[in-house]
Amino acid sequence: MNINLIVGILIPFVGTTAGAACVFFMKNTLQAGIRRALSGFAAGVMVAASVWSLLIPAIEQSSDMGRLTFIPAVTGFLMGMAFLLLLDKLIPHLHYMSNTAEGMKSHLSKNSMLILAVTLHNIPEGMAIGVVYAGYLDQGTHMTAAAALALSIGIAIQNFPEGTIISMPLKSDGTGRGRAFGYGMLSGIVEPVGAMLAILGAGFVVPVLPYCLSFAAGAMLYVVVEELIPEMSQGPHSNVGTISFAIGFAIMMMLDVALG
Repeated sequence: MNINLIVGILIPFVGTTAGAACVFFMKNTLQAGIRRALSGFAAGVMVAASVWSLLIPAIEQSSDMGRLTFIPAVTGFLMGMAFLLLLDKLIPHLHYMSNTAEGMKSHLSKNSMLILAVTLHNIPEGMAIGVVYAGYLDQGTHMTAAAALALSIGIAIQNFPEGTIISMPLKSDGTGRGRAFGYGMLSGIVEPVGAMLAILGAGFVVPVLPYCLSFAAGAMLYVVVEELIPEMSQGPHSNVGTISFAIGFAIMMMLDVALG
């Protein structure tokens, strides 16, 4: 198997694992300011990745449609939003600092629903990586290994705070450090799985690549608007979330332009 493909798929999972490992080094729970900063940073990376790594390439891939070039990007974007909205309504999950579960009613434990919340966030990221690498493996799409790697690195960077956000609350609620780390790490396994499924379905993905790229962008931006922005704005003096958003956005933009 292509080494670039293996590395690209695993890098985001490594980011989640590294974040979850913070449970061995950090004491007590995450302070509100740190949590807002992590959420803002993740949101900034995801917005920049959605624009530079997904939506702009989707538009470029449709350039032969002339004035109708926007159709695949707009259609896929709205479908991605609708898909995550559906999952948000169906999958039972609970967000950190919230006492009200979302999705279908269930008898799952609080910890299980916290893990499902982060797993839900990771679904569009896995899809995005898989779609971009499927395009890279098909020589006719002009997707480069560098561009695919930039997306993987960017998602890995924003996965680090996500891994921390899932493992630290579990430890604070009495879960052992080892188990909290394991749960945090496993929450990111959906990304390489989702990426591989997209790559294995490349025969279906590549012919409609602009739609798939923008679909992944819509799904990622749903997570940003629905969850990350509210989380980074909670409480007083929330400028730290906005500043972290700007830093995350700038880092991802630089990665995509420099490597893409």
